[in-house]
Amino acid sequence: MNKIKIVTDSTSYISKDFVELNDIKVVPLSYVFDGETYTEGFKGEFDEFFHKLETTRLFPTTSQPSTGEFYNVFKECLEEGNEVIAILLSSKLSGTYNSALLAKNMLGDKRVTIIDSETSASNLRFLVEDALELASKGKSSQEIAEYLNKKKKEMHIFLTTGSLEYLRRGGRLSSVGSTVGNLLNIKPIIELQDGELKLIGKVRGTNKALSYMINKIPTNVQKISICHISNMDVAEKLKTELESKFSEATISIDDLGPVIGAHLGPRTLGVVYY
Repeated sequence: MNKIKIVTDSTSYISKDFVELNDIKVVPLSYVFDGETYTEGFKGEFDEFFHKLETTRLFPTTSQPSTGEFYNVFKECLEEGNEVIAILLSSKLSGTYNSALLAKNMLGDKRVTIIDSETSASNLRFLVEDALELASKGKSSQEIAEYLNKKKKEMHIFLTTGSLEYLRRGGRLSSVGSTVGNLLNIKPIIELQDGELKLIGKVRGTNKALSYMINKIPTNVQKISICHISNMDVAEKLKTELESKFSEATISIDDLGPVIGAHLGPRTLGVVYY
């Protein structure tokens, strides 16, 4: 039986140690900031980017991996005798999935399976972890793909930002709206719905925003991640609260990186779960 190689992209924000331990292939997205092009790295490597984002008026642009990058990764995996399952960022947030699909079509090899996760960040990591576990139990690529395509429908992401400024810079909010909102301490509630980030509500203050998100978590939750940007103190307090309320769930804290985080900005907090 062929070994199954798991491929994902950098917006899963999996740690470098986990990637090396489990022999995962991570195809990075990139961004241009102040005229320089950077490849998105791993958790623990994002502080400089967010410091620069917060202290300048500049705003980065992001880009998906090329078809050629996926082609080379897939080809290498296949030549080693592996099957490939690529679990990737939502196709409604990026062209990453389409780049991978084109690469598969160029190879013309049925041993490559491409999954549009319809999600990102910790939920994408959760799917990668599940795929690894299923592969270790001898499940086939088809069985793993069927599981992932079902499981992704049970996932949720809720986010709130420290400031409305970065939503404005990214064109998701008017200048007037962001200024008034910041003065009134308005916190947006953003949900990933059907693969897209959507503004679903606004509340006054961080505590109300966190309460809103916590109340969305069902009692039978299996995994929770607290996603944050430069907001570890609050994330740790939230983790303690969630551990008390959801004692049966696995709860972790994850960083968001430049590609996802640029539009949200420092002091963002999110609750991600299935």
